[in-house]
Amino acid sequence: MHASARLTLALAIAGALGSAHAAQNTLTGWAMLPAATFSDGPTSGQFAFTNGASPENNPPYLNTQPVQGFSGVLAGPNGSYQMLVDNGFGAKGNSADALLRMYAVQVNWGAHSVSAAGFGNGAALPAFDAASRITLNDANRRLPFAIVADGATYPGSSIAVDSRISNGRLLTGADLDLESVRRDRAGNLWFGEEFGPFLVKTDAGGTVQNVFRTPNVLGLGSNPYVQSPSSPLPSGATNLPGSGGFEGMALNASGTHLYTLLERPLTTDSNQKRLLVQEFSLADEAFTGQWFGYRLDADGTNIGDMTAIDDHRFLVIERNGGTATSGTPFKKIFMIDSSQLDAEGFAKKTELVDLMNIADPDDLNGDGSTTFTFPYVTIEDVLLLDERTLLVVNDNNFPGGGGRALTSDNTEFLRIQLANPVPEPETYALMLAGLGLIGLAARRRG
Repeated sequence: MHASARLTLALAIAGALGSAHAAQNTLTGWAMLPAATFSDGPTSGQFAFTNGASPENNPPYLNTQPVQGFSGVLAGPNGSYQMLVDNGFGAKGNSADALLRMYAVQVNWGAHSVSAAGFGNGAALPAFDAASRITLNDANRRLPFAIVADGATYPGSSIAVDSRISNGRLLTGADLDLESVRRDRAGNLWFGEEFGPFLVKTDAGGTVQNVFRTPNVLGLGSNPYVQSPSSPLPSGATNLPGSGGFEGMALNASGTHLYTLLERPLTTDSNQKRLLVQEFSLADEAFTGQWFGYRLDADGTNIGDMTAIDDHRFLVIERNGGTATSGTPFKKIFMIDSSQLDAEGFAKKTELVDLMNIADPDDLNGDGSTTFTFPYVTIEDVLLLDERTLLVVNDNNFPGGGGRALTSDNTEFLRIQLANPVPEPETYALMLAGLGLIGLAARRRG
């Protein structure tokens, strides 16, 4: 190709990128799961907080478990989604009766509704019953510490542990705080956890197979592991803030490695805008010692989720604590590229979606505005549906509120059409080559 033709191509690519960036991301689907959605199970919320703005939703919940707190998502069969419930009510001390589960849902975008689905087949169900879920358990006694099921009463309480928890050695939110999930090619589930933080492997039905501690790969401080204040296996001084563990975890497209992303910086790190991403080999079932950094935005305080595009590019939800009722919300999705690291080891980072500024020409959520905002404290689920479409879901922290109003937050499912589609690897390489040609031409002109 002649030099002038190559320059023309490069300029065209750059122009296309600029036009796409100028265009708006668009909300093409919106659906809602009501805050007060429940499933059968042991009585829950006996130690949980209350919300004065929604007294009708306050605990305890007799012989039921809230279907809430979605902190991870997987694509399920028949167009369903499999949603991970986190530790329950937000803390180790108040979640001993909250079961760790995954529920399957179907989203009816036309009706703006979310309903129960069969976990194994994705078929519609009338209620969130046993067929809609898996419940995590330690029936094989693989966890290296005592769990709620081992005690006669709930920790710090005289209330007897429910026999279903004891007999099945079911896991609760006082045992683990699960915030991310991936499925390997053998069907095993891998969970990123915050109390340790740990990486937890289960079989397809949720029975724990193995647990892995998090190495202190940077060697910052004397503790050989990354350790949260809530760790049941302390090995030295705490070096991670509370609720700072594996909020994000990605499985690369090749299915060979997991990439675990801490929610918050290590307290021993002089750079408090650095979040660590560590590589874990599925073949060896071990951390490899390889890592790269995620650089928080000036307005960002932590991350909400991470998912892979291919073997080196990832999507990350970044946020702060602002909501529609408190502070100034910062809620964005970025694309990062671990094949392009700067001198400090940070992956290249590109903004993809501002969740506080999405075009909503059809006013899908019925709020009277053609600009959609997503101001929740915790937005913890992102799934790439295709190169130009994302699924995004919030964790509603039931029975809490404050996202849109002080009343209990609902769980909202968003389908977002990207103005700037995630490019295929070959297209991405061509774009980079084009931008390189532009730089070369500029140097020649200089």
